Amino acid sequence: LFGPAGSGKTHLAQVFQAISGACLVSAEDLRHRQPPAYLGDAPAAILENADAVAADAGGTLEEAVLHLYNVLREGGRHLLLTAKQPPARWRIGLADLSSRLNTASLAGIGAPDDALIAAVLVKQFRDRQLRIDEDVISFMLARMERSFEAARHMVRAIDEAALRERRNITVPLVRKVLEQHPIQTET
Repeated sequence: LFGPAGSGKTHLAQVFQAISGACLVSAEDLRHRQPPAYLGDAPAAILENADAVAADAGGTLEEAVLHLYNVLREGGRHLLLTAKQPPARWRIGLADLSSRLNTASLAGIGAPDDALIAAVLVKQFRDRQLRIDEDVISFMLARMERSFEAARHMVRAIDEAALRERRNITVPLVRKVLEQHPIQTET
């Protein structure tokens, strides 16, 4: 499962975990333990941010992921990987791991459209127990990057400014926040 930061990969992995009984596998597990020790009887495993394997090209982390993959496959179990990019774009030095990952089923989460970003903004504000008028959402949509991360950062900055200034969230406040502190997203 791949897609940009903040696109819901972790949420979907949690849903998969709840439905399947999968266990979460950490990089720490991969580095210091063998699969039977952390898999137990779980019918599946989840490795989030799996493209971090690319940062360990040719190293022990790649070998550990290959071993995990093989143990799960031999037991008829499943592996869910989350990442920002599909495996074909990772810099994997271990040919066996690369070939296995490149045959895996892929599901990508694409860039959101205006309707989805608007819904994300409303949810982000609602999660902070804030009600926002439609004109504020429309103003934000016309001036922001179309990404989940940008929406998250923008809502946080606006909420912090409203609290700091003890103001309601209005178009003038949003304009002021954007002028003073352009929203920077993580890469």
